[in-house]
Amino acid sequence: MSIILHIQTALETAMAGIAENGHILASRESETQKEHASFLQPAIRELCRETGIGIRDLSAVSVVAGPGSYTGLRVGMAGAKGLCFALQIPLITCNTLRWMAAAGEHEDAIYLCPMIDARRMEVFTALFKTSGETIVEPMATVLDETLFKTQLEEGKIIFFGGGTAKFKPLVHHPNAVFASLEAGQEELARISWNLYQAGVFSNLIQTAPQYGKDFHSPSLRPGL
Repeated sequence: MSIILHIQTALETAMAGIAENGHILASRESETQKEHASFLQPAIRELCRETGIGIRDLSAVSVVAGPGSYTGLRVGMAGAKGLCFALQIPLITCNTLRWMAAAGEHEDAIYLCPMIDARRMEVFTALFKTSGETIVEPMATVLDETLFKTQLEEGKIIFFGGGTAKFKPLVHHPNAVFASLEAGQEELARISWNLYQAGVFSNLIQTAPQYGKDFHSPSLRPGL
């Protein structure tokens, strides 16, 4: 049996939940991005009271590590690492885009493309098969009409997430589908449980938020 605390403060809606063997027992959410820091610790206390699970009963802590809001990422990572240090339990990290893509694993498409708004014409994005296989690793890029054009020729791509509003006017390929897919705590619990079972843990000393700091560096553009 494993009891994992999940923390997601990378995006506008913050989440905290406790799961047993990959199934959510209780959860809390906050839609006020500027209040993520004040939301997290009270939410954890409430989750423990609701479930009757003490902090020392936790098997691991899982955190969505980025990309996303810089402040939100620091809040989540600090909270997760602090608990893991104090309790001497493993830290599990999940990329935001990988978590988002888990919401579309049963969709009728070849590829899933989550996008996070990074201001101006920039987004954080990645490309996954609906089976979960990573095709293009998470990256930061400037949007234009050539993005993922090779993969669009292969079949349907579902684009979703806050960054798609800027991309939709640029792409007119019939295989480009824009949808409202939202990953939740069940998806995060499932991913974290799989990582826990596989013993895939992050180093408490070296792990830092995945800010996407290579954003201004030249990157290989898929489909060019």
